[in-house]
Amino acid sequence: MPGTTAASLAKAFTTINKLFALLAIVVLVGCSSDNVGPGIPVVPVSEQISVNSLQYPMLRQDGGYAYLQSGYRGIIVIRQNASTYYAFERACPYDPAASCGVVTVDQSNLFLTHSCCGSQFNFQGNVTSGPAVYGLRQYKTSLANNILYISN
Repeated sequence: MPGTTAASLAKAFTTINKLFALLAIVVLVGCSSDNVGPGIPVVPVSEQISVNSLQYPMLRQDGGYAYLQSGYRGIIVIRQNASTYYAFERACPYDPAASCGVVTVDQSNLFLTHSCCGSQFNFQGNVTSGPAVYGLRQYKTSLANNILYISN
C-alpha cells in the first residue's frame, strides 16, 4: 500500500502542475501584445466644446456630428440625442497609420467609413463591414450646461 500512496501523490502533483501550466498559458496569451487591439497610439485628450456653438451647427440635431483636431488622427463627435454624445478616434483600427485618410461620416449620413480599406462602422463605433475587426476607439464624454467634455 505505501507504493500506491506515493504513486497517487505523484500523479496528483503532475496533474496540478499541468493545471498551473495551462493557467499560466491562458494568462500569458490574454496579456500578449497580439490581443490588445489596434495599434493606435494613446495620446492625451482633454477637450471642451459647446454643443450650441455656431462652430458645430450639426451637433444641434440627433445624428449630427463634428470633427475635432485632437486625438491621434482627429476625433469625430456624434450626437445620439440631446443628452448623449459619442466621441471616436478617426484613425481606422484596421490600419491606424494609413496616410490615405481617416474615418468620416458617409454621404448617406447612416454610417462611418474609412475610404482606404473600406471598413464601415455604425454611429456607436462598432464594425459593420470591412477588414477591420475592432471598433473605433471611443473617448469618454460628459455633458454639463451645454459643454461637452471629451477625454481618455
